[in-house]
Parts: sequence; C-alpha cells; structure tokens
Amino acid sequence: MGNLSDFIRNFFKNKGHFVFGSLLIAKICGFVTSVAIIRLLPENDFGLVSIVAALSAVFMAFSGFGSQQVLLRYGSIAKTAEEKNVLSAYLWKQGFYYQIILSLIFLLSSLFYLDNFKKIIILFLAFAIRLVGFFFYNHIQSQLRINGKNKEFARLNNVVNISGLVSILVLTYLFGLSGYLAAITGMPFVALFWYRNIDFSQKKESFSFSKKEIWRYGLFTAGTAVLSDTLFSLDIILISFLMNESAVADYKTAILIPANLTFIALTFMQSDFPELAKNHNDKNFLKYYISNYYKIFIPLCSLIFISFYFLNDFIVTLFFGEKYKGIESPFLILTAAFLLNMLMRNLYGNLLSAVGKMAYNTVVSAFALLILGILSLFLVPKFGVEGMAIAQSATLFTTGILLMIGFLSHYRKLS
Repeated sequence: MGNLSDFIRNFFKNKGHFVFGSLLIAKICGFVTSVAIIRLLPENDFGLVSIVAALSAVFMAFSGFGSQQVLLRYGSIAKTAEEKNVLSAYLWKQGFYYQIILSLIFLLSSLFYLDNFKKIIILFLAFAIRLVGFFFYNHIQSQLRINGKNKEFARLNNVVNISGLVSILVLTYLFGLSGYLAAITGMPFVALFWYRNIDFSQKKESFSFSKKEIWRYGLFTAGTAVLSDTLFSLDIILISFLMNESAVADYKTAILIPANLTFIALTFMQSDFPELAKNHNDKNFLKYYISNYYKIFIPLCSLIFISFYFLNDFIVTLFFGEKYKGIESPFLILTAAFLLNMLMRNLYGNLLSAVGKMAYNTVVSAFALLILGILSLFLVPKFGVEGMAIAQSATLFTTGILLMIGFLSHYRKLS
C-alpha cells in the first residue's frame, strides 16, 4: 500500500495537516494556560481549580452521552451528505437533552466537597455551564470533520482556543480566580458563531444505522472516554484526599508536560480517524497504518526521552519556577510512562474505536481504575507524589499491553 513517504503524502492529500495543526494549536494554548494559572493563581486556588477541573474532565468525556463520537464515526461511514446531515440533526437534539442532565449531576456533585472547601460551589457552577458550551463546540467540530471541511474545522478550533487563551491570561491577571472562571465559562460558546453555517433543521430521522446500534457505540465510547479521563483525574482526586492541596499542586505540575506530550500522537490519529473508520475492515490498510505510525513515533519518542533525561532540572525550573524544584523524579517517571503510552495505549485504543470494538476498550479502561486505585493506596502514603507517579505509570503500561492484545485479536480475524 506504499511506504512512509506515501503515508505522509496521503495525510496531506486528505488535508489532515489542517486538523493536526489546529489540534496542535489547541494543545499549545491549553499548555500555556496551565502554566500561566500555575504562576498567576495562589497555590490554594490552583489546587481547588485542579480538583474541580479533574472531576469536570470525567463529565466532559461523557458529553452528550457520546453523541459527538457517534457522529464522527457513523457520519464518516455514511454514504451521502443528506444522511450525514440527518444523523447530525438527530444527535444534536438528543445529545443536548443528555448534556443538560449531565451538567446538573455534575453541579450536584459539589455537595461532597462543601465541608472541606467552602467556596468550591462557585467553581462547580462555572464548570457546569462550560460543559454545555463544550457539547455545542464538539458537535460542530464533528459535523465539519465528516463533511471534509477541514479548513473550516481548523478555523473554528483556532478562533476558540486562541481567543480563550487571551481572555484567560488577561482576566486571570486582572481579576484572579473570578476572571479565570469567567474566561473558561465563555470560551466554548464562541463555537456557536459556526452554527448558522450548518443546517440542523432536518426533521426526518432516517439513516441506515439503527438507533440502538449508534447509541450502544456512543455509550461505550462515552464510557471508555469517561473511564480514560477518570484515570487522569483519579490521581488528582486521590491525592486531594490522601495528602493536601500543596501535594495536588506538585503532582499536577509534575504531570503537566508529560501528559501533554501525547497530543502529538492523539492529534495525528484524530486527523486520520475518518479515514480509519472508512477502512475499518481493510486488513492491509490497518497493517500499513500501524507500520508507518511506528516509523514516525518510535524515533520521536526516543529523542524526547533522551532530551528530557538530561534537561529535566532545567525544564522544571524554566516552566514552573524555583518553588516547584524537587518534582524532577516524578516528572521523569511520568515522561517515560506517557511516551510508552503514545506507542501502545494511544495507538491501539484509537484503532479499537475506529473498528467499532468499544466494549473491550471500556473493560480495559475500567480495569485501569482498579489498578490505579490499589497501587495509589499502597504507594502514595509511603512515597507521596513520586508514589502516585509510579502508580500511574504502571497503570498506563499494563492497559497499553491489554489494548494491543485486544486489537491484534480482532486484526487476526479479518480476511
């Protein structure tokens, strides 16, 4: 099916570079925002934001009960523009109802924290509204992707993320925590300017996929996303209960750069997701994709790890300042873990999603929470922040192996 040069050429031919570029900008904006609020907010306020943001990430993954991922996969498979639009209109309406329910449940979850953190209800209210905004934003993103409007997708992404970054920096600097909450609440609603460019007025719910089939996929996708994001929130939540706000800030800072490294692999695969979905039964295409993926990412991951190994002291001080010196050990442990994550968990998890095998993905993601919970209870009291880094790393490696086994089992059954 071609070599690495053909693989890269097809990536540009499908305008994947527009998607990749915009997702890259989104990650950079998110990273700069995270570094900025570490420096601009007091440590206690940053700890509170980290706790609420970690819980919000769980609900964000369940956005619309997976309606956006349903649209991205089944909209990519749909054969006509009319069918794509009918499916989109149905998922917009039904997913919005589900999203309102999820936001209310998220807001009610603040009751568990009121005794320990008095002002946390304000943060929960802001993040609950933000969840609704991200439902609109994510749906419009998927709608543009399935119709091949990658330039428009990139424009939407860039406007939302760059304007969001600017507003967060300015408002947080001027008004502190209140300014930060105002900025992150309004940011995703900018996407509604793209609403008028897409026809969501379809009344007829006629498409070639059964509703049971698409919502089963959506629920498993949402469940997997929730469990996966919970994996990267549970560590914060556990530290907040097992230790204190200062430890939360230290761990959150140590994991920030390593966790963001995976954007390289994730944005690459998200750029290709519609193509992977279309070719989900093509054994030769899948083999070709995996082979060329490794040709790119094994050398890249090796280079990053060597660089971080020798420069970890410098990187920590440069980005986070002197007050976070001492987190170099968990920082390096997490760097190695997330680089391996790119080569295993990210790759095979996304491939399983593209071929529709979400039930297995969900089971592995649930198992990951069990592993992380057990390891954390043993390691955090004894080793603190470094113990959580070890627990998270062991969890990522184990689940990466399991996802690889699951995909290869499916792959061998293809003709």
